[in-house]
Amino acid sequence: MPKTFPTPQGFEKDAAPAIALVQVNSSQVAAIGYDPLSKTLACQFTRGPGHLYCYPNVEPEVHAKFVAAESIGTFFGQHIKPLPFKKFPAPKAKGEEAKAA
Repeated sequence: MPKTFPTPQGFEKDAAPAIALVQVNSSQVAAIGYDPLSKTLACQFTRGPGHLYCYPNVEPEVHAKFVAAESIGTFFGQHIKPLPFKKFPAPKAKGEEAKAA
């Protein structure tokens, strides 16, 4: 039986939330950020162009366990990946913003 894949999710029309990202030591996850006021977890991954994935309604305890996990990638797969998310395009590099104007 052939393997099936989910349809890729499109980008959100709104601007990405301003959540500071911290690089992490993981072969899958490049950076993690968290906004405690909105309970939004933000992730960028090592593969691909660096799109931002935001997971709403993530409790602070889950974020703390995520960044402290022995394997961030395994924790992501078990606890974060199943959650609903919003996808935003990769931020432009500082030089690219000037070129686009």
